[in-house]
Amino acid sequence: MVDNAARDRRERRRGRTGEAGTESSRHTDYRSLKNPFLPQPVFSDDQVAAIHDTALRVLEELGIKVLLPEARAIFAKAGALVDEDSQMVRIGRDIVTAALASAPRSIPTRAGDRSRDLDIELGTMTFLAGCGAPNVTDLERGRRPGTLAAFEDFIRLVQHFDVLHMLGPCIEPQDVDNRFRHYAVNRAQLTLSDKLPFVFARGTPQVEDGFEMIRLARGISEDEFRAAAHCYTVINTNSPRQLDIPMAQGIIDFARAGQVSIITPFCLAGAMAPITVAGALTLQHAEALAGLTLAQAVRPGAPVIYGSFSSNVDMKSGAPAFGTPEHVKATLGAGQLARFTGLPWRSGGGSAANISDAQAAHETQFALWGSVLAGATVCIHAAGWLEGGLSVSFEKLITDIEALQTVAELCARTPGDADAIGFDAIAEVQPGGHFFSAAHTMTRYRTAFYEPLVADWSNFGNWTQAGSKTATERATGVWKRIVSDFQPPASAIATAGMLDDFIARRTEEGGALPVS
Repeated sequence: MVDNAARDRRERRRGRTGEAGTESSRHTDYRSLKNPFLPQPVFSDDQVAAIHDTALRVLEELGIKVLLPEARAIFAKAGALVDEDSQMVRIGRDIVTAALASAPRSIPTRAGDRSRDLDIELGTMTFLAGCGAPNVTDLERGRRPGTLAAFEDFIRLVQHFDVLHMLGPCIEPQDVDNRFRHYAVNRAQLTLSDKLPFVFARGTPQVEDGFEMIRLARGISEDEFRAAAHCYTVINTNSPRQLDIPMAQGIIDFARAGQVSIITPFCLAGAMAPITVAGALTLQHAEALAGLTLAQAVRPGAPVIYGSFSSNVDMKSGAPAFGTPEHVKATLGAGQLARFTGLPWRSGGGSAANISDAQAAHETQFALWGSVLAGATVCIHAAGWLEGGLSVSFEKLITDIEALQTVAELCARTPGDADAIGFDAIAEVQPGGHFFSAAHTMTRYRTAFYEPLVADWSNFGNWTQAGSKTATERATGVWKRIVSDFQPPASAIATAGMLDDFIARRTEEGGALPVS
């Protein structure tokens, strides 16, 4: 029989939920992850080569519509065929091939704290929270338009969790005038966090403001800023086959400054792309290559990340779907295409569910595993995303982080030496006994296993006595405690004064409207 002390230890361990606010004695390193899984294919090598060749044919024969005159001029100078009347640009495969050759295979980035620097390359894994949502939701206040206060709270949460490696535009702070919104967003990132920041590509004036704020916060010159990647943006093409004015300008601005562009077509099979996975990926590949080529034409060697966010729609309603078998297959195929080019690449998680429920967890985790098994370098929308991007949830951010931390644990080495194999421990315990009090256990029990953030391992009786809370309900206590106890990094706090002076001056000058 198990003695009472051993049973008590087991019950105490099973009862840890993370909600009480106690910190684990177990220390893990989630800041720099290497993917331990072999990439899984969905197409043969010949099929991947055929998709790539067809994408080149699309660019050569059909072309892409480019709305920005400056971008068309850059393409023309690089040798592309440009029709100014139709704004169509036809890009020869030799131009694309040269661009692929000049694009870097590894992108070292510099964060506010150098211990958070990232090397973005095939084989590494970087996770980001859900981004770009107009709405925010939580159990206590419900669904509502995004605000600056909510954005700041999300930055606090992202800073707290090492498994979220870069900052992002989690929600749109709609309570701030769009002439000044980028100042508030950039200030929040730079004063609350020391991770790699995001800068919106919404026209050169806003981009230059963002770059200047980073230079002020990091205490570096313009030359030092251009010599390394200190921030990133996301460029979305307008599928099918169109590159709009702010996105084209963003590629140009970031390439010139030596900052990272994640060039991501948003191809929903059956809507903005062919209904087949292979067809959607062909269009996605062509559009990504066009954006990448523009960046390299501006500045050979400009840091670019190949982007994939292809999924399918519900053919009954036209609504986007995520975490579907087609989404996973498209991600696996995108990984094959990225490896074919040799470039680091971005995937997308997410869910179409309206609340943080079983559907949301199921869709997000299948999308996550698709990204992991595809060898994605950067996975955006890995935590908190709902409604196909129309909202982010505080509670879902927490429950999704549990999944991300589980993946991160799988990246850690599992000891298999003689001590771990444990012959002496097996010899110590008599047949029919238990290992609770074995020396092998007692020296390791505090740190042997992952301790859950929000999962509840208590038995049914204890769970009932504690209020029968679901994981989503427990997550409320977790995120509220983190926000309440949050302390920004000292180096980030120190930047506030000079940033506020800059914002005051630019606000007096009228700010900067986004470009459309």
